[in-house]
Amino acid sequence: MLNGRIVTPAGVVDGSVAVADGLIAAVEPGDAGTDVIVPGFVDIHTHGGGGHAFTLGDAEAVRAGAAFHLGHGTTTLVASLVSSPFELMRTATAAYAPLFHEGVIAGIHFEGPYLSAVRCGAQNPAYLRDPSADEIAEVIKLGEGAVRMMTIAPERAGALDAIRQLVAAGVVAAIGHTDATWEQTRAGVAAGATVGTHVFNGMRPPHHREPGPVFGLLDAAPVVCEFIADGIHLHDGTLAFAAGVTGPARAALITDAMDAAGMADGRYELGGQAVLVADGVARLERDGAIAGSTLTMDAALRRAVGAGITLADAVTMASATPARAIGLTDRGAIAPGLRADLVVLAEDLTVKRVMRGGAWVS
Repeated sequence: MLNGRIVTPAGVVDGSVAVADGLIAAVEPGDAGTDVIVPGFVDIHTHGGGGHAFTLGDAEAVRAGAAFHLGHGTTTLVASLVSSPFELMRTATAAYAPLFHEGVIAGIHFEGPYLSAVRCGAQNPAYLRDPSADEIAEVIKLGEGAVRMMTIAPERAGALDAIRQLVAAGVVAAIGHTDATWEQTRAGVAAGATVGTHVFNGMRPPHHREPGPVFGLLDAAPVVCEFIADGIHLHDGTLAFAAGVTGPARAALITDAMDAAGMADGRYELGGQAVLVADGVARLERDGAIAGSTLTMDAALRRAVGAGITLADAVTMASATPARAIGLTDRGAIAPGLRADLVVLAEDLTVKRVMRGGAWVS
């Protein structure tokens, strides 16, 4: 039994959580201490952490990086790549698929290479190109279910067909790194896109006469919008406003973390480009563009609460909503019958203990 203030879908309950056979057995009101018990975090957009990069096709680096994030409460993690040559896409898929089937990761996310050159951000412009139906089909087949999500700029030639292809294959289509108009964005949503990749970042900024992709995604009922809650990618006021527009059921906290997460400042690499990390902020050496983050999900939760989002809503954004966005219905909340992925937090919302599948993480 775990005692504390339990954040459930129905609200915060003082009491205990019972676990049996790797599942949540019951939530019972009663005496509680000062600990806060929340569902395990679900990060659907992560490029690395703890000094380990997910962008190079190295399976052991993914295993080690997943372990690093697990220590920060992320019990479900999707390994994200960046724009790269197709050979690396294929190599990484083959290398990471066994980790997916083993349960180390919840899948692979291709952030690119079918993105906008104008809004490439930290994506390597040398690798950007129009969507290829053959490339998409090959990695999906090779992954045997491991390819979970792909981010596409809907204005690129062939993008709408690519979105339809992904959806037909059971892969989540996301819109991001895009210079699309509002109309082009909504065409991508109509084609089946259901996630907005780190909304606001890597996108044409909104304008009252040209709303662009930001408004097109925030206002699209089927779309879950990712937000990087580190105070760098988004001002706290922007985060609170955007989450207020979408509601917690359509807002997903992500880290967009690179291998520098949890590491000292210094020189790193992302997609074949030099990255300098100073004061915990990662930027491309060539032009100063923000290059992912050094964020962890527990820090994202604290930031969201600090921005004025209620604890219950922030927890939904860190767990249930991202889980649902990638089709996982067996986790993401504290309710009987769901997987016992739990994080015990101190009063200041720092991590004390992590349980995954009913087992404590050492």
